[in-house]
Amino acid sequence: MKSGFIAITGRPNAGKSTLLNRIVGEKVAIVSNKPQTTRTKILGVYTEKDLQAVLIDTPGIHKPHNKLGKRMEKYIYTATQDIDALIYVVDCGIRPEETEVEKKALAGLKTSGIPVILAVNKIDTKERLQLLPVLDRLKDMYDFSDIVPISAKTGENLPELFKKIKECLKEGPKFFPDDVITDQPERQIVSEFIREKALRLLNKEVPHGIAVEIERMKQRENGTYEILAAIYCEKQSHKGIIIGKGGEKLKQIGRQAREDIERFLGAKVYLELWVRVKEDWRNKENFMTDIGFE
Repeated sequence: MKSGFIAITGRPNAGKSTLLNRIVGEKVAIVSNKPQTTRTKILGVYTEKDLQAVLIDTPGIHKPHNKLGKRMEKYIYTATQDIDALIYVVDCGIRPEETEVEKKALAGLKTSGIPVILAVNKIDTKERLQLLPVLDRLKDMYDFSDIVPISAKTGENLPELFKKIKECLKEGPKFFPDDVITDQPERQIVSEFIREKALRLLNKEVPHGIAVEIERMKQRENGTYEILAAIYCEKQSHKGIIIGKGGEKLKQIGRQAREDIERFLGAKVYLELWVRVKEDWRNKENFMTDIGFE
């Protein structure tokens, strides 16, 4: 039996969560085109007969602007401790002058001896000949154990990446039962599905100031679920935007979220959403802890 812990890190929007979902085979991390979609460490488990890879998705590497950002930075640091390998994900469209962030992030790993696999993502967006100079340039950033061009979106070349991941695993026990794909509680996953739809449907600065708390989640005798969730925003003006004219925007968020939640729970769901204002909540430590940012 071979097993191990693999951290996935990189900039916001590099495709880390899409990669985690693709490897695990289920949606355990939400995805959007907004920066900082992932706010905590998210663990996904891939199990075969003779191996288990525990993958840790992390928030995108960024400069913190509030206490939430500092917590996210801490999640990145703790996720890269006591791991067997690290996958660093970069967008294949990255320019030479933009790699300082990568060099700084990778510098602390040089003395650790941890193998670092560079996953050059989104190759489905470029012609093959355009990729060659990109790969040649990126190899000088760090002494990578391997460089693998991939498309997390389409699955292209992921077998090659997973082959490299398997080489990093060591003899050891299974850390999770065969049927476990994440360590996240159901309530946390449900709240993230709701936040994902808000991220996709709202514009400008509004989505970044949103948090979701599941206030009630109860399974009825007939197997259906009753869920009451609060969407928190930081400004009174944002509340009206989230609700929308005649409540249509909030209904749209609820409809789309319910589809994912029903698929995840395998049951019919009655979802009720409320919008509440909590000014500057991203700088309120107690509030962040209360709603799940442990």
